[in-house]
Amino acid sequence: MRSKQRSPFVQRYQDVLQLGGALLFLVLAGLYVSLTGVNILGLSSQATWLLIVSAVVGCYMAMNIGANDVANNMGPAVGSGAMTMGWAIAVAAVFEMMGAIIAGGEVVGTIKGGIIDINRVGDAQHFAWVMLAALLAGALWLNLATALGAPVSTTHSIIGAVMGAGIAAGGWDLVNWNTISAIVASWVISPLLGGALAASVLYIIKRSITYRSEKTEAAARVVPWLIAVMAWAFGTYMLLKGLGQLVKVGFVPAVLAGAGIGLLTWLLVRAPIARVSARQANSKDGVNRLFVWPLVCSAALLSFAHGANDVANAIGPLAAIFEVVKSGAIASKAATPLWIMVLGAMGLAVGLALYGARLIRTVGKEITELDNMRAYSIAMAATLTVIAASQLGMPISTTHVTIGAVFGVGFLRELLKVNYAKMEQAVRSGHGGDDREAVENYLKRFESAEVHEKKRMLADMKQRASDRAMAEGAVFDKAERKAFKKAYKKEIVKRSAVMRIVAAWIVTVPATAVVAALLYHVVAAVLS
Repeated sequence: MRSKQRSPFVQRYQDVLQLGGALLFLVLAGLYVSLTGVNILGLSSQATWLLIVSAVVGCYMAMNIGANDVANNMGPAVGSGAMTMGWAIAVAAVFEMMGAIIAGGEVVGTIKGGIIDINRVGDAQHFAWVMLAALLAGALWLNLATALGAPVSTTHSIIGAVMGAGIAAGGWDLVNWNTISAIVASWVISPLLGGALAASVLYIIKRSITYRSEKTEAAARVVPWLIAVMAWAFGTYMLLKGLGQLVKVGFVPAVLAGAGIGLLTWLLVRAPIARVSARQANSKDGVNRLFVWPLVCSAALLSFAHGANDVANAIGPLAAIFEVVKSGAIASKAATPLWIMVLGAMGLAVGLALYGARLIRTVGKEITELDNMRAYSIAMAATLTVIAASQLGMPISTTHVTIGAVFGVGFLRELLKVNYAKMEQAVRSGHGGDDREAVENYLKRFESAEVHEKKRMLADMKQRASDRAMAEGAVFDKAERKAFKKAYKKEIVKRSAVMRIVAAWIVTVPATAVVAALLYHVVAAVLS
């Protein structure tokens, strides 16, 4: 009874409660820093306030990373129904914090990817102002993107912000333009590669399982191998990225270790999957149930790796500012105190808990409809792309890869639906003159047939339609076929969501650069 009375209150004042929770966390973070981070240093009043304000801004950045980026990991699992929104937020919060604290590393790069030449910034004080302006600009942009429901790259946000603040501090020559060019190229490469891989994986699943007449029997053979491949990919990914700050493992050893994990996984899951498959209905829904726990595990591991890697986007610049106020020196890499790591981890979890649901819903449900097999394909595509990019040295965005994978799955579904509509039209044309019941029965047999049998039946119908001159048997005219294809596109992939997200990607770096440049002058005017 009490929960029923509270629910309307929460719904009515949700925005106020979220804002209040966020402000409370930032106030507590400022108090925490004042008590933990600065008392032991004997700083001046101005330096103390600079560090406290920087820590609060760093926490604000971490909150926005948690709110925006976590959708990459949890969106497909939630959209497919493998996890509820509440469980997704709880699991992601725990694993993001674990990744940030355990594997975030004691030393983080303060400038992602060598965006600016720190030797040309000037004195340490100006460098601290650059980092503070960059943090605030990146956080503001992520906040806006989250409010608009656009998943963007948090790494690109901080890169653009550092670039803009650096230009304001030391001119255009300060920027490493080769690095920026590579990042711009990744805007195209990342989503295309992710989309192509996800579509390929999903098509393999369809050909090997769901296009079979005995789906559960095929699933009992194929799904253990799919889970083993996932274990191999995630084992390799965790060694290269998730635990990269703790242990340095080469690419080949990581791949071999991942292969060992995959083989062990296949041996462990083969018998249980066979037993569970035998109890499932011979349908896509029955096959989808076999992917639930692999998706849950993949989402948790991706969250761990995300916390380990992307927390540096918030605490890296903060660690640099701490180094400046502590020693008066500029550091391209800075030792990170535990209290800064804790702040970054807490910020990720709080931002996710307060605002993560919006972007999770966008990725999981608002672009295209997902089931467990499609979500598996997306997770695999994102993981394999990041592994390949790490080896090739490509500066890709996991956000772009994941969203590109969602697009790829959606567009493959669209293509298959339209192709099936054409095949259905050919079947109906081939049955010109037959009664409706005979046509519908044939279509049912056609839908459940194996792929090679479908090809034979379709060829037979086309020949029959040709023999009858097709004129009388045609079901749809040209205009109707175009309208049918257009209707499928609208239903399967929402173009408005695609355009909104792509537009946000394109403007992320220039937008954060402009905002950071303006904020740098504001910070300099206030603190100088």
